[in-house]
Amino acid sequence: MGTTVDIMHLRREFGPIVAVDDVSFSVTQGEVLGFLGPNGAGKSTTMKMITGFLTPSGGTVTINGYDIQQQPLEAKRRIGYLPEGAPAYQDMTPIGFLGFVAEMRGLSGEAGRRRVNETIQTVNLGSVIDQPIETLSKGFKRRVGLAQAIIHDPQVLILDEPTDGLDPNQKHEVRSLIRDMAPDKIIVISTHILEEVHAVCNRAIIIAQGRILADDTPAALEARSRYHNAVTVRLADDATLEHIRTKLAALPQVRKVELNGREHSLTAFPRGSAQLLTAVSEMAARDGWSIEELQLESGRLDEVFRSITTGESGEALS
Repeated sequence: MGTTVDIMHLRREFGPIVAVDDVSFSVTQGEVLGFLGPNGAGKSTTMKMITGFLTPSGGTVTINGYDIQQQPLEAKRRIGYLPEGAPAYQDMTPIGFLGFVAEMRGLSGEAGRRRVNETIQTVNLGSVIDQPIETLSKGFKRRVGLAQAIIHDPQVLILDEPTDGLDPNQKHEVRSLIRDMAPDKIIVISTHILEEVHAVCNRAIIIAQGRILADDTPAALEARSRYHNAVTVRLADDATLEHIRTKLAALPQVRKVELNGREHSLTAFPRGSAQLLTAVSEMAARDGWSIEELQLESGRLDEVFRSITTGESGEALS
């Protein structure tokens, strides 16, 4: 049977403030779960409780059947954790720090050295292994944090903002690494960056004010957007924009047409589950529109996220 993480009725109070309020979900091997929410939603607090760094006010966390509070050593052996901010001993070098972490994880001697070297190669730390960590850029510090999380090849990876501070190339490397590891692990990524969900996650939970508000695949969440199956048209200029808007609005499959903020662009929204792309394409070809881009929208996760967490744009969830 594959690895499982089970969170049941998790709660955390800080005095009168309830940071996490009755959170329950399970994750199984092969899932990459994006744990999404605005700043202050309870994401990092939940990650700290899952990994045993913070004691819950109520509820339980089990890692492959081991309770994180009652059997902490067995549970934590199976976890790799990248905390928020990627803390490390600043006066140590990456190779010294990773050697220390490997030893704490039970990897000593030649096996430990080999695993340190493999991990350094995996996260591309070779150019800075002998520099004090305090002198490294934010991106390299993040890589050191990721390296310590994966050095013992854990069954469960809990990553709090794993690409924070990385440049686009470094983000691509980390996301590729996550995708490569995903089939054999449980990976939970806490983030407020929706791009991360598109890039690596096959499931997403949205949390706000300490409560889970949605739990679904990214595609299913996008389908809740009012832009789902809409068609966006970008023209060469604005000369025919109003004319085309009127023509599109007359199509029986179209519910409404909106002009966009960007140049020479409009979006046609479907009526119900109507498919617009063929009808719009045929009309454009027949009338000889000067089109630079014709795009079928899958939905906009940022709009759904905003709607769920703030209540804005209720039409997105219709």
